[in-house]
Amino acid sequence: MSSVARARHAVRQTVSGLPPAFWWLWTSTLVNRLGAFVATFMALYLTLDRGYSATYAGLVAALHGLGGVISSLGAGVMTDRLGRRPTLLVAQASTAVSVALLGFVHDPVAIAGVAFLVGMASNASRPAVQAMMADIVRPEDRIRAFSLNYWAINLGFAVSSMAAGFIAEYSYLAGFLIEAVMTMVCAVVVFVKLPESKPVRSSAEQAREESVGLGTVLRDGRFMGVVGLSFLVAVIFQQGSVGLPVAMGAAGFTPADYGLAIAVNGVLIVVLQIPVTRFIEHRDPGRLLVISSLLAGYGFGLTAFAGSVGVFALTVCVWTLAEIVNAPTQTGLVVRLSPVHGRGRYQGMYTMSWAVAALVAPLMSGAVIDRFGAEWLWGLCAVIGTGAGVGYAVLMRRLSTEATAATEEAVPTGKTATGKTATGKTQTGKAPGGERPDEERPTGKTPGGQTPGGQVPGGQVPGGSVGALEGKPEVGAS
Repeated sequence: MSSVARARHAVRQTVSGLPPAFWWLWTSTLVNRLGAFVATFMALYLTLDRGYSATYAGLVAALHGLGGVISSLGAGVMTDRLGRRPTLLVAQASTAVSVALLGFVHDPVAIAGVAFLVGMASNASRPAVQAMMADIVRPEDRIRAFSLNYWAINLGFAVSSMAAGFIAEYSYLAGFLIEAVMTMVCAVVVFVKLPESKPVRSSAEQAREESVGLGTVLRDGRFMGVVGLSFLVAVIFQQGSVGLPVAMGAAGFTPADYGLAIAVNGVLIVVLQIPVTRFIEHRDPGRLLVISSLLAGYGFGLTAFAGSVGVFALTVCVWTLAEIVNAPTQTGLVVRLSPVHGRGRYQGMYTMSWAVAALVAPLMSGAVIDRFGAEWLWGLCAVIGTGAGVGYAVLMRRLSTEATAATEEAVPTGKTATGKTATGKTQTGKAPGGERPDEERPTGKTPGGQTPGGQVPGGQVPGGSVGALEGKPEVGAS
C-alpha cells in the first residue's frame, strides 16, 4: 500500500462512524474559531487603537476572564435544566451581540463592562458543547470526537490569528463585526441542524434517582480531584501566552520572535492531533495523563535554558505534545466521572478550572518574573507538572482499584465470570463491558444506578485493558 493510500485509509478511519449531529457541532466550533478576534487582539486594540494604558488593558482582560469563571457554573446548570441546544443558542447569540457592541463603545467603564459580558457569553457555550458531544457520540468513539473538536478549535484559531492581523491593520471595528457575524452563523447552525440531545428520563427514573446540584459536584471528591489537577495543568499551559512572551521580551527578543516560536504550537496541533489520537486512543488514560503532565511541566522548565528562537521553539514542541495528549484524554475522564443527567454541571465545573487558571497564571507569572526572574517561573512549572503527574497517578490507581472491586462484587458466588446464571440471565452488577454497579459510588446512586464514572476515556480501566468498563476505547478537548 502506498503512503498516499495509507494516509487516505488513516483519515477515513479517523472520521468514519461519527453521527451527522457531531459534524454539525464540529462545523459550528470551526466557524466560531475562524471568527475569533477579541481574545487575540483585545490588548492591542485597547493600547494601540484606543490609547489606554497596559494596566487598563490588563484590567479589561481580567474582567473578561472573570466573566468566564462566573458563566461556567451558570451555563452548566442551564445545560442540565434547559437543555444543550437552548444553552448553545443563548450563549452564541449573546456573544454575537456583545462582541458587536464592544466595537462601538468608547467609555472606559463601558468597555470594561462589555468585555465582562463577552467573557461570560463566550465561555457559556463550552459546557453545553462538551455535554452534547458526550450525548451524541458512542463511548468508544469519544476520544476521536473530542480530538477532532480540539483540532477544529486550533485550526480555526491558527487561521483567524493570521487573518485578524491583516484585518486589524484595516479596522478593529471590522474585526469585531466579523466575529459577531460568524458567531451568529454558529447560532443558526445550532438552531437549524442540531436536535436537543439531553437524555430524557421517565417519571419513575426521576423519582428513583438522586438529583444532581452544584453541591453534589462539590462533594464528589474524585471529580473535584480531577478539577484541581486540571487547574494545575492549565496554569502551566497558560504560560505559553502570558509568561513566555514576557520572558522573551525581557531577554531582548522581539514580538516577531515570540510569534515565530508560539506559531509552532498551532502548527504542531493541526498536523499531529489526529495521528497522535490514533496512537493513544487504545492506551491507558492514567499513564497518558501522568506523561502529559510531566511533559508540560518539564517542557516549560526547559525554557530556562533557551537562548535563541530555535531553542524556544524546541521547548514549545515538547509542551505542545503534552497538550495534544492531555486535552482529549482529560475531557474523556471528565465525561467518565459525570452522571448522564448532571453532565452540564460537571462540565461547567471542569470549564471553570481553566477559566480560573486564566486569571491566576498572569498574576503568578508576573509576580515570579518581577521578583525572582524567569528561570524561577520555569522551575516552578516543572514542580507543578511533577505534582500534577503524581496526583493523576494516585487518582487513576484509586479509580482502577474501585473498578476492580465493583466488578468482583458484581459476580456473586456460583455465577459465571460474565455475571450470568446458568440460565443466561445477567445479575444486578454488570460485567466489565457494561455499567458499574451501584456500590462503586460512595455517595449514592446517580442516574440508573450509574456512578459518575459510567464512561471511560479511551474505553479502558486505568492501567487495564481495552473495554474494561464500557467495552471499547474513547477520548476527549477543551
